[in-house]
Amino acid sequence: MKSKNTLIICAMSIGIFLCMLDTTVMNVALPAIQSSLNAQLNSLSWALNIYTILFASLTIPLGKIAERFGINRTYIIGLVVFICGSTISASAHNLNILIIGRALQSIGAALVFPLSMTIGISIVDISARKKVIAILGITQGLAAALGPTIGGCLTQFLSWRWIFIINIPLSIISVIICLLTLELHETTQKESIDFLGSFLSMVTLFCFTLSLVQGRVWGWHSSIILSLLTISGISLLVFIVCEHRSTHPMVPLILFHNREFTGSAIAILLSNLFLVAVTVVLPTYFVKIQGKTELTAALLITPITGMIFIFSPLAAFIIDKLGARMVIATGFILMTISFILLATINMENLILVIITCLILGTGYGIIAGPITVLAASNFKGSLLNASQSVAGVLRQIGISLAIAIYVTGLYGNLVIAKNNSTHYIKEEVATLNIPQSKKNTVIQKAINSLSGNSTSTPKTHFSQAERESIIQENYNKVLTKQPTSISEVAKQQIYIQVKSKVNLKLKAINKNINATITKIKSFSINEYGKAFTKLYSYSIIFVLLSIFTCLLFPRKVKNN
Repeated sequence: MKSKNTLIICAMSIGIFLCMLDTTVMNVALPAIQSSLNAQLNSLSWALNIYTILFASLTIPLGKIAERFGINRTYIIGLVVFICGSTISASAHNLNILIIGRALQSIGAALVFPLSMTIGISIVDISARKKVIAILGITQGLAAALGPTIGGCLTQFLSWRWIFIINIPLSIISVIICLLTLELHETTQKESIDFLGSFLSMVTLFCFTLSLVQGRVWGWHSSIILSLLTISGISLLVFIVCEHRSTHPMVPLILFHNREFTGSAIAILLSNLFLVAVTVVLPTYFVKIQGKTELTAALLITPITGMIFIFSPLAAFIIDKLGARMVIATGFILMTISFILLATINMENLILVIITCLILGTGYGIIAGPITVLAASNFKGSLLNASQSVAGVLRQIGISLAIAIYVTGLYGNLVIAKNNSTHYIKEEVATLNIPQSKKNTVIQKAINSLSGNSTSTPKTHFSQAERESIIQENYNKVLTKQPTSISEVAKQQIYIQVKSKVNLKLKAINKNINATITKIKSFSINEYGKAFTKLYSYSIIFVLLSIFTCLLFPRKVKNN
C-alpha cells in the first residue's frame, strides 16, 4: 500500500473512531456532568440522545448531498463541524450549550462516518479492498466498545470535559492529513438531488429514533410515542415507493438485490443490538448491585474490546476460505453462548464474567469483520457511498434499539425487584419481637438501602436515648413494686440490675434485628440480580434465531 494511501486510511480511521466513540463515551460521565452543570438527569439525557437522533436521521441525505458537492471537500467540512461541536461541548457551562455542541457533533459525524468508509475503500482497487475494510471495520467496533472505558478513565482522572477535548487534536490531525493527501478539485456528480426521498428518510429515521430513545421517559403507550412510530412506518412505506420510482434515488433499492449487502445489513443491526445490550447494561449492574466504581465496571468489560480487535481482522480474511454463512453463524453462536452464560452464571465470580465477555467479544468480532467487507461488496461510486450510509444508519438503529429495549426492560425489572423486596422486608420485620416504632425504623432503613449500594447491609441498633428510655421504663416498673421507704442505695442497686438486664436483652434483640436485615439484604440482592439476568434469559431465543441470518448470504462456491 502506498504511503499516501496509508496516511489517508489513518485519517479515515480517526474520523470513524471519533464518530463511533461519541455514541457511547458520555454514558459513564453523565453523573459527573449532571453535578457540574447542575442539571436534571432527564434533561441531561437530551445531550446524549440528540447525537443519536441526528446522526441516524442525517447520515443518508448528507451522504448523498456530498456526492454533488464533492466527497473529499464535504468530508473536511464534516470534520470542521465536528471540531466546533466538540469545542462547544467541552466548554459548556450550562445544559443548553452542551446540547447545541452535541447537535453540531452529530451533524459532523453524519458526514464524516459514511464518507470515511467511502473514501478509504475507493482509494484502493477492489482486489485490495478487504485489508482496508478490515482496518476500518475494526475501528468501528473498537470505538463503540471502548467508549465506556475511555469515558470512565477521562472522567475519573481528568474531567468529563476531556471526553470532548480529546476529539479536537485528533480531528485536527485528520484535517491536516486530508488537506495534504486528498484531491480537493474532484469531479462531482451533477445528477439532481432526491429532495422528497431526503425528506422522507429524515422523517422516518427521526421519528423512529426519537421514539426509541424517549419511549421509556414518555411512555411506550403514550400518544406521542405511538404517533411517532405511526408516522415513521407510513413515511418508510412512502419512501420505498418513491425510491422505486425515482430516477436518482436517495437510497438505490438495487443495493438490496445484492444478497451479501442484504445479509450484512441485517447482521449489522442485530450484532450491534446484542453487543450494546451488554456493554451498556453490564456496567450498570457492576455499579448499582456490586458497588464497584464506574471505572472498574468499564474495565471489566474491556475483554470484549480485546477480542473484537483480535478476531475482526482474522474473520475478514478467512471468509474466503470458510464462506460467509459459516463465519456469520459461528459469530452468532458464540454471542448466544455468552447470553446463556450471562443468564446463568454467578455474577459475583469475576473470572466467569470475564470469560463470558471474552466469548461475546469473539462472537461480535467474528461477525463485524466480514459484514463490513460484505456490505461494501463490489460497489463503486454512488452505490458504494449509499451502501456505507445505510450501514452506518443501521448500526445506529441497532445501538438505539439495544438502549430502548434493554434499558426499558431493566428499569421495569428493577421496579418489580424493589416491590418484591419491600414486601419481603415488611413480612420479615413483622416477625420481630420489638416495639412497633422500632419496626417502622427498621423497615424504613431497609427500604432506603434498596436505592443505595446494595452490597452494604444497613445495620441497626438501639440508640443511646432509646436505651436510656427503655432502662428508665423498666426501672420505674420495678420501683413501683418496692416499699416507699426503700433507700437511695437500694434504688441505685436496682437501677444497675435493671440496666444490666436491659442491655443483655437489647443486645440479643439487636443481633436478631441485624440477622433479619442480613436475610432481607440477601433476598434483595438476589431479586436485583434477577432484574439483570432476566434480560439475558428472555433474549436467548432471539440471539439464537439470529444465527439463521447466515442463510441470507450466498453459499460458498467450491473451487474445483
